[in-house]
Amino acid sequence: LAGPMPSGPDRSVQTHRMNSDINCDLGEGEPALRTRALIRSATSVNIACGGHAGDIASMRLCVREALKYRVRVGAHPGLNDRENFGRSANAVTSQTLELLLLQQVAALEKIARAEGARLHHVKLHGALYHLTESDARLRGTYLAVINAHWPKLTIFARAGGRVIAQAKKARLEAWPEGFLDRGYLPDGRLTPRTDTNAILNEAEVAERLGAIVRGEFSVAAGVRTWCIHSDTPGSVKIARLAKRELGSGQ
Repeated sequence: LAGPMPSGPDRSVQTHRMNSDINCDLGEGEPALRTRALIRSATSVNIACGGHAGDIASMRLCVREALKYRVRVGAHPGLNDRENFGRSANAVTSQTLELLLLQQVAALEKIARAEGARLHHVKLHGALYHLTESDARLRGTYLAVINAHWPKLTIFARAGGRVIAQAKKARLEAWPEGFLDRGYLPDGRLTPRTDTNAILNEAEVAERLGAIVRGEFSVAAGVRTWCIHSDTPGSVKIARLAKRELGSGQ
């Protein structure tokens, strides 16, 4: 992903521009025009695969558009809870999580193969993303399933979190993730979506991007991939700005 490292005072800024991957959560019911526009600014896409959102048609569309623009294809499994968009922390057992992963990741993998694409990564959605950070049992199940069935997939998980740390101990490829459009708590966790400052507006994202480029955003330490949610207001403009400021992670 990285090219030759420049010398001189701008070295740290150029490092951010050259190494940053931009990922988008897609196939979650957004209009097809938005799907296509976001893919044009992304370098990785996380495709909903039938749990919290998504169906065969949306998965196929996302994969085809990703192939067209040479964007990495990833699975975005979530709770089977469409009413709450997979963002409510329902009770989940290890057995439920294992079955969910086997069904959803395999479904996208099958569609991707039919279109001539390979899965590159997996990123949990919503409540599952946070539950695997807080629950050691679920975290272990998640990583064990990936290791057993898709050991070559890269895991996208929160920078500084427990999933990243445990994945690396298990010698799984893992990319620490930061969020461009979400608020952060002082301890590095995401601000709950119930809070008024959970979702950043375009101006706030622009400020954050400037801080990232200048090396002034503490969360950015170690981040390999930056997320933009397709349902964030102004997501297409945010993605274009991120592509301009952070550069291509291809």
